[in-house]
Amino acid sequence: MLDWSEPTANPAAPIRVAFETGEAPIADATGLGAIERGGSRVRVDDKRMINARADVNQLLPLKYRWAWEKYLSGCNNHWMPTEVSMQADIALWKSRDGLTEDERRMLKRNLGFFAASESLVANNIVLAIYRHLTNPECRQYLLRQAFEEAIHTHTFQYIVESLSLDEGELFNMYREVPSITDKAAWALKHTQHLDDPDFRTGTPEADQAFLRDLVAFYVIFEGMWFYTGFAQILSLGRRNKMVGIAEQYQYILRDESIHLNFGIDVINQIKIENPHLWTKAFQDNVRTMIADAAELEAAYGRDTMPRGFLGLNAALCEQYMYFIANRRCAQLGLQPVFAEAENPFPWMSEAMDLKKEKNFFETRVIEYQNGGALSWD
Repeated sequence: MLDWSEPTANPAAPIRVAFETGEAPIADATGLGAIERGGSRVRVDDKRMINARADVNQLLPLKYRWAWEKYLSGCNNHWMPTEVSMQADIALWKSRDGLTEDERRMLKRNLGFFAASESLVANNIVLAIYRHLTNPECRQYLLRQAFEEAIHTHTFQYIVESLSLDEGELFNMYREVPSITDKAAWALKHTQHLDDPDFRTGTPEADQAFLRDLVAFYVIFEGMWFYTGFAQILSLGRRNKMVGIAEQYQYILRDESIHLNFGIDVINQIKIENPHLWTKAFQDNVRTMIADAAELEAAYGRDTMPRGFLGLNAALCEQYMYFIANRRCAQLGLQPVFAEAENPFPWMSEAMDLKKEKNFFETRVIEYQNGGALSWD
């Protein structure tokens, strides 16, 4: 995994990098520096996504209300995996004729990818992204997201334990299965600045590197590579197979949708505040990243489903990934990277709808969404 060791320099020392425009120095990004006695109160105009001049410990006044709304939505969507009954899944998994060998292969590869990925995501949030996003309302959401990633990791532990799977095999697949290793290696390469404990924003080159890493993390890792896995498991659920796991994936998908939209909002806000970073060359680089990532995901689909099964195969997942890749480009204001592709899984929107009746004797009755309706991708 990544080396997330802390920098040897004093982390509380304030960063004093001046903007080229002659603005005030960048504030201490850690929020742990010496207190400036008699310091002026925070102004909204001093708050920024990166390189803020405002005290990062002061949440109010809010500048990015969308970040606060996403934090509230995450709180309203709280769930725990142990609230979902696994009895039907256990019986089906133990049944000799319950699942085909292709379905079992897909399920195990799927769990293996997600089990390591959720830990990787959590590490990036807590030990890297949080350090460089200098806005307190965004950091408030990151804290919520980090907790949700812990819930997701708990989910895969719960599934592995419930089905009595080989935990060593599942949790080590990211080092043993080439199609999973290839994605993990790509992610490490394209988030290398998040991994560097000595990395600091504050120059155009560093800011652009951080922006590129955010695209790799939010748009590709969470916004593209998770979606083949969601489609695979929810396809089983549509056929009344592994319904407990499918329900838990529905909750994860709902969480990830907000994570993705938060990341895209962060990226687009950095673009607005730092238009000099969004050069033509940089845009071309991002489009290349998205195209390469889509091809890696297509290879993963072929590995997990070499023959496919009812309603799902690698070719459809590849088409779905091209559709998703073009959609992510549009959300970033970029031209598409593939020819226009139709969504082969329109039922995914229905699978995300959690407003359904539950059997009282199978699981607790919970109203998960208390706020307004969520916007799904």
